Amino acid sequence: MCDNCTNMIGTQEQFDALNAVIAKYKGTRGALIPVLHEAQEIYGYLPLEVQREIAEQLEIPLAEVYGVVSFYAQFSINPKGKYRVNVCMGTACYVKGANDILDEFKHELGIDVGDCTEDGLFSLDACRCIGACGLAPVVTVNDEVFGKLTADDVEGIVEKFKALEAEA
Repeated sequence: MCDNCTNMIGTQEQFDALNAVIAKYKGTRGALIPVLHEAQEIYGYLPLEVQREIAEQLEIPLAEVYGVVSFYAQFSINPKGKYRVNVCMGTACYVKGANDILDEFKHELGIDVGDCTEDGLFSLDACRCIGACGLAPVVTVNDEVFGKLTADDVEGIVEKFKALEAEA
């Protein structure tokens, strides 16, 4: 249990789940990456407070935890939105205008790559090839794939997900 639990972010359920994950791997060689994966599943990202808790309980330096988190692209230190927008910047997508599409998402959402909208609905990332080169340029929103896009399609994609929220 942490000494400064009152500083822990999230809910008590999240904190309890994090403690259970750490306990499951404690003392296991190579535990850091699996713990980080599961912690990110719990919180949606890996804020410094979570990294600190992991470091303390696994008895490893915080710098080592942060080094792993910042090195691997699958880990995020920023919150992700309910709708995670990924613009493929692989060669085929880039050549067919992915940069213009990315710029339009930045404009439409009012955020930069790696950021999340204030309402928590959208986050924006650029990724490497997602393997859908025949549909270039490609954007994914969570698990939904949008292909053969132009910058003019961006507003409609954003509106589609905003409409889903309005229905909810």
